[in-house]
Amino acid sequence: MPQPSSSAAQPAHSHFMERVPRPPVFSTAAEERRHRKERLAGAFRLFAEFGFDEGVAGHITARDPERLDHFWVNPFGLHFGRIRASDLILVDHSGKVVEGHAEVNLAAFAIHSRIHAARPDVIAAAHAHSLYGKSWSSLGRRLDALTQDACAFYEDHVVFDDYSGVVEETAEGDRIAHALGAKKAAILRNHGLLTVGHTVDEAAWWFITMDRSCQAQLLAEAAGHILPAGSSSSRSGSASPAPSPICSNDGVVSAGQNQEAVTAQDAHRQVAPRLFARGV
Repeated sequence: MPQPSSSAAQPAHSHFMERVPRPPVFSTAAEERRHRKERLAGAFRLFAEFGFDEGVAGHITARDPERLDHFWVNPFGLHFGRIRASDLILVDHSGKVVEGHAEVNLAAFAIHSRIHAARPDVIAAAHAHSLYGKSWSSLGRRLDALTQDACAFYEDHVVFDDYSGVVEETAEGDRIAHALGAKKAAILRNHGLLTVGHTVDEAAWWFITMDRSCQAQLLAEAAGHILPAGSSSSRSGSASPAPSPICSNDGVVSAGQNQEAVTAQDAHRQVAPRLFARGV
């Protein structure tokens, strides 16, 4: 059957990309701050829906658009599902709460302050003790490219294996930031997952899909023989060595592709419509 040429497909692809939602542009820092806080509150509601809450553990932060060494974070002890934009607190580089009346989680400051300091490109960072994330973290392994979704993390996540208990010192936050490097996610051994993004939506979506990828790999390995993405199998079920994963543009990034562009598009397309299902 004749296939359309790449040149014929290009105009249709360009037209589609023009209709993909883009991050909004703001005229003032106050507008951008309000937007980030609303998305942050919405992300917490979404984390609650996915069951990522675990007592007082877990935090998502968003850098302030004007005071770049400050970040907005959830108040200590307030359930993810009840957080509103007005509940968020602003913390400076020393851990002092400069806006809001609640306390900051010490672990949130110890980890997130160092990541925001080490990665000026990062707007938001997410960490929680999700069930499948912390289960997979106990294995001390990176995720394999078993599914198309997991390909998004191929060569773009690390394992931090220097676990020392509850993170209360910025020195450990520095080690986590160093291990993360320029990548978008880290598996904190015996602890949980950590993701970062250029928007709140992006950081939240990477966390959600990473936890689901952990779940998928745990289920696949429990079921038996697994075939990494890109491998081929004979009728006998034996797999050939897997080449580097080749992933399409529908939410997964291939080697050499403009990852930031696809990441922003995919995060807003998949996460944004659900963030405000129950309001902020």
